[in-house]
Amino acid sequence: MFDFKGKVALITGGSRGIGAETALLFAELGADIAISYLSNQKQADEIKSQITKMGRRCLAIKADMGSRADCFELVDTTVKNLGWIDILVNNAGIWTEAAIENMSDEILDRTIDVNIKGCFYTTSAATPYMKQQKSGNIIFISSTAGQRGEAGHSHYAASKGALISLTKSLAPELAAFNIRVNCVAPGWVDTDMSREALESDMGPKYLSLIPLGRAGHARELAGPIVFMASDWAGFITGEILNVNGGAVLAG
Repeated sequence: MFDFKGKVALITGGSRGIGAETALLFAELGADIAISYLSNQKQADEIKSQITKMGRRCLAIKADMGSRADCFELVDTTVKNLGWIDILVNNAGIWTEAAIENMSDEILDRTIDVNIKGCFYTTSAATPYMKQQKSGNIIFISSTAGQRGEAGHSHYAASKGALISLTKSLAPELAAFNIRVNCVAPGWVDTDMSREALESDMGPKYLSLIPLGRAGHARELAGPIVFMASDWAGFITGEILNVNGGAVLAG
């Protein structure tokens, strides 16, 4: 059930954190991989090297997820070089802090462009290929912030809440084509993006709100993402899988 040999997985933001661990786990289970990265080619090349050493094919493609052209080229390049696309993990995202009264158009627009539009663009680009092959898995990476909100990060929370609604809208839209659409919603995870906050004076308070008493590890998110793309989850679509140590118990 967790054999992905012959499958192709595209993971956006796959050069670090949750995206990198997800790419590596899919590769360990037999999939060929494409990852996108924005600026750190060295990190992307390191992930690519680890994957090719497993005997898998891997592409590391520079793409700005806020650019429609980049997103479509990302998907098209994946299909051109790897043959098709079975799994799309919309993982790339940004997290910035801004009080509502100080939020500039630049900060708001960039969050919307990357966190929401990027997911629309890649999904729009991948869907025709998946429809043609009559199968596919699309997984969005949301956040607990999209469920309960997050003070000082309202733009981020709104963008992640949008992905939950997008999941619930696309699942019935694409079900007839044997394309499943699901979402994984992490809580605090010890990655580059969140490490500064977790190591700040507020870190102990954040951790105290997690019943399991700690932040998650990126590998602990990769597993649920891979599960959602597996045959074990073959009758699951339109679902939000919460992986947060019990911090948000959403129905």
